[in-house]
Amino acid sequence: MKLSRRKFLTYVLGSTAGFLGASILFPMLRYMIDPLFKVNEEELYVDTGLDVTKITDIPIHVEFTVKRKDGWYKPQKGELMSAWVLKSGGTILALSPICKHLGCTVNWNSNPKYKGQFFCPCHFGRYTKEGINVPGTPPNKPLDRYKTKVIDGKLFIGPIIRI
Repeated sequence: MKLSRRKFLTYVLGSTAGFLGASILFPMLRYMIDPLFKVNEEELYVDTGLDVTKITDIPIHVEFTVKRKDGWYKPQKGELMSAWVLKSGGTILALSPICKHLGCTVNWNSNPKYKGQFFCPCHFGRYTKEGINVPGTPPNKPLDRYKTKVIDGKLFIGPIIRI
């Protein structure tokens, strides 16, 4: 069987188009499938080193290091994060210090005018001790919370629960 010039060009152009199409589609397919094969780093709990007997109804500022990959960058020592930890009704709460209004950092009892509240200095946002936004102040949502576990009397902080 003899191959005509027209058939040969059809095969060459079809093969080239298939190769170019595959080279465009492969990254897209990998992007969609890749998360299925990754270990879920978000479910890891980090030891804060805080003894649970020291946790009371007054918020304590706790810093901890999370090792995770941010895009292509993975810091050697991890990313330093923090939380406000307290006991409320017998359960341990770990609150994110990030204000829901503009993303500033809230502090406990930092404004003498608002005792017993978390205060955000950016736009005078306020939260109750349990992280609930005070009505009439800029934040429109409560502070996010972290999942917590107690292992061998130490507090472990897990992924954040977005509220």
